[in-house]
Amino acid sequence: MGSVLGVVCCRFAVGGWVRRVAVRAYVTGGTGFVGSNIVKVFAERHRAEVHCPVHRFVPADEGTFTTERLDMLDNEAVLASVAAFGPDVIVHSMILNDFAAMYADRDLAWRSFVGTTETLARAADEVGAKLILVSTDWVFDGTQSGADEDTPPNPVNIYGVLKMASEQVALLSAERAAVARVSAVSGMHWMRESTPRVQDGGFGYFVTSIVGALEVGRSFAVWEADDINMVASPSLASECAEVMWRIAADEAGVGVFHCCGAESTGRMELARAACDVFDLDPALLSSTAPDRSAAGAVGEFPIPYDTSLSVRRTREVLGYEPPGIRELLNRFRYERSTGALSH
Repeated sequence: MGSVLGVVCCRFAVGGWVRRVAVRAYVTGGTGFVGSNIVKVFAERHRAEVHCPVHRFVPADEGTFTTERLDMLDNEAVLASVAAFGPDVIVHSMILNDFAAMYADRDLAWRSFVGTTETLARAADEVGAKLILVSTDWVFDGTQSGADEDTPPNPVNIYGVLKMASEQVALLSAERAAVARVSAVSGMHWMRESTPRVQDGGFGYFVTSIVGALEVGRSFAVWEADDINMVASPSLASECAEVMWRIAADEAGVGVFHCCGAESTGRMELARAACDVFDLDPALLSSTAPDRSAAGAVGEFPIPYDTSLSVRRTREVLGYEPPGIRELLNRFRYERSTGALSH
């Protein structure tokens, strides 16, 4: 197994001396939720040189990373951008984060997911970089409880299909490629002050929304139904990013990895655990049917019920021991209260 590197990963001999240089990481989707954590962990904790192509939103403060406006659907422009930066690793976290748009324009959806992955696989090989594709537990159909890294995917909606296809393109096209699946992600969005929605058919922004409501005395109704994602393996976005750093730094970091916690749970159980860790009143929680009128409403597309994951291969290859739910929530509380990455 290759060693996990801290501040540096590249060494070059110059006149008999060994010179160390910082890792260069090219991160797509770096202004998104998970992407912002990848940028922060790579740049601040590990002192990597991080570059982010952006589409519309440009962060106000770029003190620890650089950006450029780039159309990720322009293949030649992407190849030129990657070649100009010369990364050691490309982390592809960009997605078309709109279910309605995916179904309405399937050609655009395919190019946004699969096409960009194919282009970045080519770009990675041209500069000798490792490609890490950020994927999802929704590549599974919801009946494969405790799916591990070798469980065959079987997605039930277009998002899962696009991610599954992207995984195959990354692994089969790039010389060195890894897939980093995330699950039920909580945590800080380091580049925006608000989240795009309060609750959906998955676990996205779930804990953040619960804490935000209960800490000001508002009640929170937890969606529960047979046609939404009711069971998953919660993760913390910054911890997912730390696993991706290990994947990037370890020579053995190729293939599929699961970036999630050690335990699975249901929606209400996770909500109550958050109340306990954040010292909030669980009496403000209630259960309700999903809001069918919300944007991308539940019922418009199939949603996997149980997407709990196992981290068997991730443990074996990276020597990584995932935290439990309470530890992840405690780290989230630290990040939320301090504005700094948890230790």
